[in-house]
Amino acid sequence: MIRDTLTAIVLRELRALRREVEEYADEASLWAVPQGISNSGGNLVLHLCGNLQHYIGAVLGRTGYVRQRDLEFSRRDVPRAELLREIDATIAAVERSLAGMDLAVLADPYPEPIGGNTVNGEEFLVHLVSHLAYHLGQVDYHRRIVTGSAGTVSNVSVKELPSARPQPAR
Repeated sequence: MIRDTLTAIVLRELRALRREVEEYADEASLWAVPQGISNSGGNLVLHLCGNLQHYIGAVLGRTGYVRQRDLEFSRRDVPRAELLREIDATIAAVERSLAGMDLAVLADPYPEPIGGNTVNGEEFLVHLVSHLAYHLGQVDYHRRIVTGSAGTVSNVSVKELPSARPQPAR
């Protein structure tokens, strides 16, 4: 089912984001902004957590989360432990919200206009997965650039996808 697939992929990417943050050599590296880059790894983490806690948690799961998008890009020097707690809170919000989501949301227009447009719920959730993966790749390259480490943290691991489930007979 698409809801289960989307949930599995978002959670996989958030676990990878957590590993990325843990892999930074020090907290200063998380907030470095090398020439030619507009966002630090720390700001990308705040942005991804704010984005998912708003669009999945608050809108679909009614968690009460209030997004402060400007702070996702303007805050600096947030301790690594706080970033990790934010990732964990995002994981919990995504798990609860998608598990309890009415499947009609997938076929219906997403409950909130996006960029002034009405979009289909399923298409917007796929967009959120793509957005997460895009910025996760940026965090990975940011970490490699500022730490000088080419090591991987196993992003986009196929091993973390759920095992194939038997399909019902038709």
